[in-house]
Amino acid sequence: MTGLVAHLDLDAFFASVELSRRPELKGMPVIVAGSGPRAVVTTASYEARLFGIGSAMPAARAKRLCPEAVVIAPNSAAYREVSRAVMEIIAAHIDRFEQLGIDEAFLDLEGLHSPKAAMRRLVAEIYEQTSMRASIGIGPNRLVAKVASDAEKPNGFVVLTAEQARKRFADAPVSLVPGIGPRTNERLGEMAITTLAQLRAADERSLIERFGARQGPALIALASFDGSAEVVTDREAVSESRETTFDQDISSGDELEGELKRLAAELAEALQRNNRSGRTIRIKVRLDDWTTVTRAKTISALTNDYATIIEVATALLREYGPQRPVRLVGVGVTGFTPARERDQLELPLELPAA
Repeated sequence: MTGLVAHLDLDAFFASVELSRRPELKGMPVIVAGSGPRAVVTTASYEARLFGIGSAMPAARAKRLCPEAVVIAPNSAAYREVSRAVMEIIAAHIDRFEQLGIDEAFLDLEGLHSPKAAMRRLVAEIYEQTSMRASIGIGPNRLVAKVASDAEKPNGFVVLTAEQARKRFADAPVSLVPGIGPRTNERLGEMAITTLAQLRAADERSLIERFGARQGPALIALASFDGSAEVVTDREAVSESRETTFDQDISSGDELEGELKRLAAELAEALQRNNRSGRTIRIKVRLDDWTTVTRAKTISALTNDYATIIEVATALLREYGPQRPVRLVGVGVTGFTPARERDQLELPLELPAA
């Protein structure tokens, strides 16, 4: 299955949140870690990474590598709040996305007008509203997108086809791709297979003998950057919207605002009926040349109130000011439920006892 998928990864997320709260530490090596004798690093700023410090490293070792580093205790509540804000911004721009952890998501870009430009706008808005930098990888499937987003961190923006990924990462270690862990890496090394190019060219029968009928061919597929483009959105609804396509394109601002009021009334009624509220209000405008634009604003409190929705939506429409006739207009509210938190927040703050 092919399509167009983006992987968005917030750069050095925990450290970035701490630096946004303590701007005087910007430019300094910062480590986020617990304080116990077996504490581990949850993340480190890029200045600290230059000393070889990485996630899950014992904090004591990190301090030896960089004695001048500033060590900050993790603040899970702050990380959840910023993550929630970022995911609400994504939801305001992208209809289908899948949150993987507290700081990354896959975005379905299929059918999106000017997807690269849309992703640059999204990254810019995330930084403007949260001070978080994000790296973007775009590809025909999840695997290419994920590897591309890691390729030029921080603040990376990499677009690759599967063939380009095969060429660019031919000499990369097999562990580069998700799905090949330390044990599989070790067993491949015993077969003198250390790079992705070598794995791609490996004898399938030999791999099947070593890894089994299922995993053997799957390893070649990973090395070939073959994968699924499916973006799973099996979470509870995080947004609701109403939109309409006009029989004839509309150029009158008054007509557009009148239609927006009708849609906002329908939306508010549905939200109140289903006891849903959100903090981000967005509009969608499709011009006569099929250019599709979204604009959004996050407010301070949850709402399903018509007056609030239409006030914000109208302001967004006037601020955008379509310069061409409009064929579709819509309004939505997003951010109903807290973002899922997994992975990094589950990282233990101390190493297990020996």
